[in-house]
Amino acid sequence: MSIDRYGLSRVVGEKGVLPQRARKLEPSLPCREAELLIDVESLNIDAASFKQIKDEVGADPARIATRVQEIVRERGKMQNPVTGSGGMLIGRVKEIGPKHPARGVLQPGDRIATLVSLSLTPLVIEEVKAVHPSIDRVDIRGHAILFATGLYAKLPTDMPDMLALAALDVAGAPALVARWLRPGMTVAVLGSGKSGALCLAQARRSLKGQGRLLALDISQQALDTLQGIGLCDVGLKVDATQAVDTMEAVSRATEGALCDLVINCASVGNTEMASILSAKDGGTVILFSMATSFTAAALGAEGVGKDVTMVVGSGYVPGHADFTLELLRAEPALRRLFETRYV
Repeated sequence: MSIDRYGLSRVVGEKGVLPQRARKLEPSLPCREAELLIDVESLNIDAASFKQIKDEVGADPARIATRVQEIVRERGKMQNPVTGSGGMLIGRVKEIGPKHPARGVLQPGDRIATLVSLSLTPLVIEEVKAVHPSIDRVDIRGHAILFATGLYAKLPTDMPDMLALAALDVAGAPALVARWLRPGMTVAVLGSGKSGALCLAQARRSLKGQGRLLALDISQQALDTLQGIGLCDVGLKVDATQAVDTMEAVSRATEGALCDLVINCASVGNTEMASILSAKDGGTVILFSMATSFTAAALGAEGVGKDVTMVVGSGYVPGHADFTLELLRAEPALRRLFETRYV
């Protein structure tokens, strides 16, 4: 028999369904032959999911902890039933199955961050130690299972764990931006969180002094911070759920030309049309936000007769972990921003 590379045997009651789509996973021990067992230290819940939980139960850490535990007990994984998204984790390797590809590469005791979503990662929480609402993090005692196809990164030794985790959580974003961006473009990044800041930094590097870089956010303070460290040419205070208002602000800032590339890193829903309308005909929209409705994006673009290429930011680009950590090392101002916000 072939090994269970995708974790199909962990899916409860839905034959042939992959773990991410499954309603429930079986996270019990022992670790199986093509699995890696992790002693979990922290969950870095994705921004859209954490915001939804805070909106549902309030900002009280105890209530957030209770809701996270409820989800994990019910589903065997941390997959927000409203947003469908999860996040990632940090922990220490406890056991490596004999047919897992990390055998001989990792050793028990190595500290790693998973680079696949918690929405497909079998998880048990034995105790919630702390909740950090300002950085979307939950410290726990528990275990998780990484399948043979699960991506991971060894934690670097030259930066604090939480700094590396914050960057690795959205490592696919700047790596994909580098693939699509060319000097001379007019670029807008919607959202100033982790992925937004990294995308702005990579866009600045890829533009090589040729082009124009706009940051869009509802927070003037966040925009002032980004401008203050040189991550954008223009900061536009907009509510991106108001698509026409956003488009008009972008149009004024670009003298009617709009943008060649729009990168959506927002943590709230209903921002699809703001991104689409802000791109020029023939332009590109990259949708990184886990709050994106791809139905709304596709039908919305059709409805307004907008000819744009829409790219789904899957979170994975080959080499994205090393790429993003190197970006953080190469940009001292960006690193200080992350240290201030997330460490």
